[in-house]
Amino acid sequence: MDMNNTAPQGVARPEVDALATNKVIRNTYMLLSLTLLFSAFTAGVSVVLQLPHPGLLITLAGFFGLLFLTHKFSNSALGLLFVFALTGFMGYTLGPIISAYLGLPNGGQIVMTAMGGTGAIFIGLSLYALTTRKDFSFMGGFLMVGILVAFLAGLAAFFFSMPGLALAVSAMFVLLMSGLILYETSQIIHGGQTNYILATVTLYVSIYNLFTSLLHLLGAFSSD
Repeated sequence: MDMNNTAPQGVARPEVDALATNKVIRNTYMLLSLTLLFSAFTAGVSVVLQLPHPGLLITLAGFFGLLFLTHKFSNSALGLLFVFALTGFMGYTLGPIISAYLGLPNGGQIVMTAMGGTGAIFIGLSLYALTTRKDFSFMGGFLMVGILVAFLAGLAAFFFSMPGLALAVSAMFVLLMSGLILYETSQIIHGGQTNYILATVTLYVSIYNLFTSLLHLLGAFSSD
């Protein structure tokens, strides 16, 4: 099964491009909705069962391993299996984090605010990119470097116990993930991304990091 969407032959080129783009958009948001629901389910199970967090090393190994497999099989039906494995695993790792915040005096409010903020940012930026059809491909290099720098800074903050740096990294990730949502949506619209599995993974990772970063910032601003 080819996950790269192709348009029918014998149709004018602009129509072909429009049909292919609309199909990628439709498939991407359908798969993204399913993966978010599945991720929420595994996170909920993790919260209810009070499962422990697997730790940074296992989380990174699981994430990058499943991400590699998703990319490797992105043009086959097997890619769908790895998409759900990846998002389900990330949902499981999110469960203990949510449990920790729910244990705070105003934890429920923090979680709901972060969830609402994530949804508002994602929907707002997606609609902006879809309606204006602006080309944000120029952000690609900046986002790649910025995410790498923020990731390394986050590791430094974790291993050297630097809460100030950790907050700065969370703020950076809010901006970077917002940019990534604009960039990936633009790529889909303008034909730079024709594989809805890869598009789904990129948007899911953006939403995941946006949510966890907002949780961290809101918790800090609430003096918790």
